[in-house]
Amino acid sequence: MTSGMSTVVYPVKDLARAKTLYGKLLGVEPYADEPYYVGFRVGAQELGLDPNGHSQGVTGPLCYWEVDDIEKTLASLLGAGAEEQQAIRDVGGGKLIASVKDADGNVTGLAQSP
Repeated sequence: MTSGMSTVVYPVKDLARAKTLYGKLLGVEPYADEPYYVGFRVGAQELGLDPNGHSQGVTGPLCYWEVDDIEKTLASLLGAGAEEQQAIRDVGGGKLIASVKDADGNVTGLAQSP
């Protein structure tokens, strides 16, 4: 079951510059500030900055939908014709992510919180 879009992650080349810009836009300090990821929370939404996104083939913002069972959801989407873009992986603290590409090349992320 999908419970809604929870996170948008932007691939960035200059993490410090992006952190300043999005901090000003959102009016909050990041809750996570690491060399591999900067995350901001505004209400129930998260905006993330990924300095490794471009090297992983991410060309623009990637929206992640929060799901209850990432394995079941991924299998269902693959069965409906999606192509796996990124396999399920743990990004820390038990949070799992994956992404799929539709027939038009649009990429959608899936996230399962612990």
